[in-house]
Amino acid sequence: MATQIAPQPGIMDIALYQSGASHVDGQTNILKLSSNENPHGPSDSAKEAIRRAAHDMHRYPSTDHASLRTAIGDVWGVDPDRVICGVGSDEIIHFLCQCYAGPGDEVIHTEHGFAMYRISTLAAGATPVEVPENDRVTDVDAILDACTDKTKLVFIANPNNPTSTMIGDGELARLADGLPPQAILVLDGAYAEFVEDYDAGVALIEDRENVVMTRTFSKIYGLGGLRVGWGYGPQAIIDVLNRIRGPFNLSTVALAAAEATVRDTAYLDKCRTENAKWRDWLAHALAEIGVTCDTSSANFVLARFASPEEADACDEHLRNAGILVRKVAGYKLPHCLRITVGDESACRRVVHAIGQFKGQRE
Repeated sequence: MATQIAPQPGIMDIALYQSGASHVDGQTNILKLSSNENPHGPSDSAKEAIRRAAHDMHRYPSTDHASLRTAIGDVWGVDPDRVICGVGSDEIIHFLCQCYAGPGDEVIHTEHGFAMYRISTLAAGATPVEVPENDRVTDVDAILDACTDKTKLVFIANPNNPTSTMIGDGELARLADGLPPQAILVLDGAYAEFVEDYDAGVALIEDRENVVMTRTFSKIYGLGGLRVGWGYGPQAIIDVLNRIRGPFNLSTVALAAAEATVRDTAYLDKCRTENAKWRDWLAHALAEIGVTCDTSSANFVLARFASPEEADACDEHLRNAGILVRKVAGYKLPHCLRITVGDESACRRVVHAIGQFKGQRE
């Protein structure tokens, strides 16, 4: 007898997410520059917190995340009562779509925006609306022109992934103030810590009722394997999101490591400084061998090649050399490769390999 079991509308329109590659058959000395991970790993304070927390793994974790939210509030100058913690910032994005978008609603994201915006929109039964960027930079006018009475959420990453570009506070304010009254602006700050003196949207949130930001511990803090993120916004919105948050969505170990590392501001400063140093070196070194990049505000560069064919050939050359970068054709950038900023040896190794590739083609 045939069944009538079927998923909700929109689910089958979601392509399975493809993460950055981590191995190459036959290669042992792999350099992974495909997932924007911190080459220095987690801080010593985070490692020590994990060792201590291991003794309590038989206990259920905190349901309100009060200690971590307090630490976030202390360090970033935000109200801990308006912080929500999740399984990476991805879960906060998913909460927002579940709570504020559904069938008949529209959710805006930019042309080269993070894939999870579209995925979470479709999972909620809403319609994703893609807006063009201006030379790989968020175009505020294009977003405002795309808004309708169906628009419920607008997602932008600032800095953006995979383009590495960002827009200034004035443009963010203009966007927030120009949205229709039923819409929420979501500022994805996964890479915000890499930008000196950038508040990731805190000031905008304090002055408005329609702005939320998301943050993660997976990038500069080096805790990608533990999956911890957080969001901040108006109390009314955070209260709604908490209604669908699982009571034990973060483990004891993850909470302890995140609290320790967010308070370790010296480690954050060190990682930001090292990243800026080698990001600039990497971009200049690539330019010298004929590979251009936009000015990056994150921990990766978007390397542009003459054609999709050249980008594919370079990726294959790098894989044969044991170097993994990220192809971004799925982000409508088929002529580009996204390269994580590693430590000194990693940056020198990938530039040397690309230089060899370019020399072979001349």
